[in-house]
Amino acid sequence: MPDLLIELFSEEIPARMQGKAAEDLKKRITDGLVEAGLTYAGAAAFSTPRRLTLALEGLLAESPTVREERKGPKVGAPEKAIEGFLRGAGLTMDQLEERETPKGAVYFATIEKPGRPAAEIVAEVLEATIRNFPWPKSMRWGAGSLRWVRPLHSILCILTNDAGDAEVVDLDIDGITSGNTTEGHRFMGSGRFAVTSFEDYAVKLKRDHVVLDPAERAAAIWQDATNQAFASGLEVVEDQGLLREVAGLVEWPVVLMGAIDEEFLELPAEVLQTSMKEHQKFFSVKNPKTGRIEKFITVANRETKDQGATILAGNQKVLSARLADAKFFWTNDLRVANSGMEVWTDQLSNVTFHNKLGSQAARIDRIAALSREIAPVLGVDADLAEQAARVAKADLSSEMVYEFPELQGLMGRYYAHAAGLPSDVAAACEEHYSPLGPSDDVPTAPVSATVALADKIDTLTGFWAIDEKPTGSKDPYALRRAALGVIRLVLENGVRVSLTEVFGKGYEGANAVDLLSFFHDRLKVYLKDEGLRHDVIDACLSMPGNDDLSLLVKRARALGAFLKTDDGENLLQGYKRANNILTQAEDKDGVEYSFGADVKFAETDEEKALFAALDQADAAIAPAMQGEDFEAAMTAMAGLRAPIDAFFEGVQVNSDNEIVRRNRLNLLSRIRQICGGVADLARVEG
Repeated sequence: MPDLLIELFSEEIPARMQGKAAEDLKKRITDGLVEAGLTYAGAAAFSTPRRLTLALEGLLAESPTVREERKGPKVGAPEKAIEGFLRGAGLTMDQLEERETPKGAVYFATIEKPGRPAAEIVAEVLEATIRNFPWPKSMRWGAGSLRWVRPLHSILCILTNDAGDAEVVDLDIDGITSGNTTEGHRFMGSGRFAVTSFEDYAVKLKRDHVVLDPAERAAAIWQDATNQAFASGLEVVEDQGLLREVAGLVEWPVVLMGAIDEEFLELPAEVLQTSMKEHQKFFSVKNPKTGRIEKFITVANRETKDQGATILAGNQKVLSARLADAKFFWTNDLRVANSGMEVWTDQLSNVTFHNKLGSQAARIDRIAALSREIAPVLGVDADLAEQAARVAKADLSSEMVYEFPELQGLMGRYYAHAAGLPSDVAAACEEHYSPLGPSDDVPTAPVSATVALADKIDTLTGFWAIDEKPTGSKDPYALRRAALGVIRLVLENGVRVSLTEVFGKGYEGANAVDLLSFFHDRLKVYLKDEGLRHDVIDACLSMPGNDDLSLLVKRARALGAFLKTDDGENLLQGYKRANNILTQAEDKDGVEYSFGADVKFAETDEEKALFAALDQADAAIAPAMQGEDFEAAMTAMAGLRAPIDAFFEGVQVNSDNEIVRRNRLNLLSRIRQICGGVADLARVEG
């Protein structure tokens, strides 16, 4: 069984596209080969800035012969129908076979497709893959029609048999012919060379200063960077995204550590880190004792005679210019913050939030008013909450955030401290955007949580008021994320609040009922990870107070835990049996059996025991529910399991005595009433 090696060699591929491109190459080639009948034992894809590589092991030497049987028209069918069938099958009339079927004589065709050599199939699949490759962006060059992410220079495509002999798969795409050669590093390579297998290819590439595997390049970069930092008593700030990107920028990584000029060391660490990452693709190196960013790591793509001194000097010169800009922004912003952040908030009146929802300044006014309303619920002084809300977005007008939007909020905290505002207000400036996703931390400081809730609720009620809701998979304003943020803020801070009332204090015109339904759907998704079933949540949603998410979830968790027990499962079956009998009787009789059960009409010990058990459960459940002690309510409900089971085993509900029958139906109604006071068990599946 031969092995296949493919390399597509081009100008530099953007780092962000390399990983997906390698996987796309692997999927399209392997899918195409398997569809054509060529199976394989294993496949691996690799990428560097200048090449995409695919290696397949154990490929079939040729596709198997395939016999296919097709059922055709009936014997005696119109001539055109038979001719069409023959054309589709590629046969003549004398090659058809007549067979008797339950519907009469029918023509059958047996089509044999002989196997084809692997090289022929590989050439077809590779050409189709190259011509239809799913680059996010591609370009044409020269006079050809081929499109690639960057100009494609060469195609290596060989099949290597068990004896080690390599066969070039012939291919010609717009004048680019396939071969068995490639080249190594752009600067340190020795020119083109031939290869005979993947192992030979990988060894020769490394000898020519190319590390083929991006994971190997990333590991080498990180190890060398951390070693150099450790030797200076420092540590590299971890950034896996930057590490992946840098590994996609070099074929032969050479790690160099440089120093940051003293005049920039007092800039906030986040400013230094962001500026170096975004503009220069540098790793930040910090002093673990002070937390200051003092040095940087850059990764060159070549070795030099001066061990990178010239490269490092050039990088330091460019970095100093970049950081001089950052220092200029920082100095100007501090000057504004020291005179009061109102200058920035006033400027936001000229910034549109949404053409139907007004400016950012108008939105800040709404958030400030809503923060005052929510503040008492979280035990926050209303004036402090309003103050935090009014400056929370002021940094959007700052020069630093204009240059680095990802620093919004964080710079607000620095500027609020500089303005002499309370620490709770400064913290709210940074934290009120959170949580930004399911893995983001939830603000727990009361002022921060208050402004965060007001911010997200204003967004939701505003877009609901102008009927810009999420539809299907489309959610351009991230409203699902905002709703999940409110849910997490409420639950993780133990906030007890009626969302319906809060929605009414948000943007005017929002449909609070519809918005609450949207929240309930989001809540089901959120609680699914906890293992809470949707039907358990539905059973609690139908109860009063379902707009108090903390109460709702507390009830649902208690019910979910109860239903996992034997008592809970069996009680549910007893409840459903009682409810079904009662519902059928009410439909048949046209009356509602909801009161009047009297123990004096009980004829059996099981009936009397159930009366007593219901009285006892009712006496325990009512105060437990009043005190929101759902666990105690569930425990009291569990005590009903045995008497309900005994009742159904020993008592016939539909007695011939009409008085006894009505009494027993009213007794079943008490089961429904008492259990239904805890949750709507009829909505629970099972």
